[in-house]
Amino acid sequence: MKVAVIGASFARAAYLPALAQVADAAVVAVSSARLESARAAAAAFGVQHSYDDWQAMLETHAPDLVCIATPTAQHAPQTLAALARGAHVLCEKPTAMGAGEALAMLRAAEAAGRLHMIDHEMRFNPNRMRIARMIAEGDLGAIRHVTIANIGNSWADPAGRPKGDWWSDAAQGGGRLGANGSHQTDLLRWWLGEEVDWVTGAAPVMVPGRIDKATGAPWTATADDMTWYTCVMQSGAVAQVFLSGVAAHNVVPNVTQICGSKGTITLSNEDEKLWFARAGQGFEEITEANPDAALPGVGKGIWNVGVVGVMRELCGAIREGRPLARGATFLDGFRNQCVLDAVHASGAERRWVRPSEIAEAAGGPA
Repeated sequence: MKVAVIGASFARAAYLPALAQVADAAVVAVSSARLESARAAAAAFGVQHSYDDWQAMLETHAPDLVCIATPTAQHAPQTLAALARGAHVLCEKPTAMGAGEALAMLRAAEAAGRLHMIDHEMRFNPNRMRIARMIAEGDLGAIRHVTIANIGNSWADPAGRPKGDWWSDAAQGGGRLGANGSHQTDLLRWWLGEEVDWVTGAAPVMVPGRIDKATGAPWTATADDMTWYTCVMQSGAVAQVFLSGVAAHNVVPNVTQICGSKGTITLSNEDEKLWFARAGQGFEEITEANPDAALPGVGKGIWNVGVVGVMRELCGAIREGRPLARGATFLDGFRNQCVLDAVHASGAERRWVRPSEIAEAAGGPA
């Protein structure tokens, strides 16, 4: 199975170590906007070919699978090109620059008959898989509300981000909503097994005035460094998400709380401990370890470790000629993108927005 990777940063940290765990997946080439980055990633994992032209790479090697880990603005064109060459595709989140691009990716993949996956690796995390299972089996009863808070200081210092940082550039699809909110939105839809009915929220730029630490040159950030949104699910359950990178401190605990009629789950980001309490009883720890964390060469952190499961499932489905059994598809990517677009629309227009409005405007299924 020939694999080509576009993008060398997260790919080097997560994709390439994970693919090394798949016996019949051979990474034949890596490309990056900077050739030295592609060469360094390729050398670190024994990949023979490196490029600074991803199109030339696809034309030269005709890969079976293309894995895309590039700025968001490049996701749609790179995905469409890979599908046109007959490849299956794994694409990073957020899916695209908007619902229209996400829908084009989905339709192209379906027309080509290729497998398609968005890298929402948390669907392969044992703790989060247990949450999904417990909700589906009724252990929590009817879900009434979910709270997700992730507050830190990683973007608080005006000199903390380099000039040209794509995560701070709205034109390239940067921002906390896409970086983290896409994951939280996918988890909500997956866990609760339903779509978001209404959204209100915003994704502002709290610290636009930035300074390049190396040169002292001022520059302006245009992508959100904080986002908050409230989702009313189709069942009426309410989910509140608050994500900030501009606090003076990392706030503890950063936590997910899921409250149902029969029980409550809490998951701490700091120590990855999972707790469950039935109505009228105290909390007990039900944490599940991820055995993939002990694999040689796999990077630390739940994100890097989770990609191992992503690659095993996707490559297994390609090998066996079957649909994906787990993971987020481009349809999930489209649904998630409609929610993110609705948050932006809500912030701009100061109103509640239905993601279905976004989907219909893009010409997709509501």
